[in-house]
Amino acid sequence: MNRAARVLIVLAGIMGADGVILAAASAHQAEASRLAAASSMLLFHACAVLAAVALAERALIHARIGLAAAGGFVVAAALFAGDLTLRQFAGHGLFPLAAPTGGTLLIASWLALAVAAAWPRRA
Repeated sequence: MNRAARVLIVLAGIMGADGVILAAASAHQAEASRLAAASSMLLFHACAVLAAVALAERALIHARIGLAAAGGFVVAAALFAGDLTLRQFAGHGLFPLAAPTGGTLLIASWLALAVAAAWPRRA
């Protein structure tokens, strides 16, 4: 397993842990729909990162494109969830349009994963 794959797996673990933390926080706070959305985004995409890495490692998808998609999931979910979490706790976001930027990058990452599956494998 290459270094990039290991780093992505570590980041997926952190995303999963953060997703559980935010789910617990949303269950104990009034008006915490932002935290629930942030939690879901992290948990779902932590699984997507693990899946993309596993597919790339088994050469079922184009490895570089698949790992790039996994990296996109990490960055995008962090932008989306980070913005919503800051809005909940600090009253302001990361930067203007952070959540929509994260959402757009998530869409692009899913499309990249589709391309990785359609692209011919390298020998």
